[in-house]
Amino acid sequence: MSMTPMEEARLKELLKIAVNEVFEERKDLIRDLLEEALEDMALSRAIDEGARSEAASRDDVFNALEGRQ
Repeated sequence: MSMTPMEEARLKELLKIAVNEVFEERKDLIRDLLEEALEDMALSRAIDEGARSEAASRDDVFNALEGRQ
């Protein structure tokens, strides 16, 4: 089932309108999606960095969390 160029252009225009409405009316949704994506990327980088670094002792971890050196 193929579309005529006119139908395809109309569909494209309707899709643009729908996406624009989402951006305008649901900024909170877009913000939440971006925030989740950034958090996932940061977590992935932290895991990769941790896999390449030396292991820390339990005392080292708790000292760092408590602000001691």
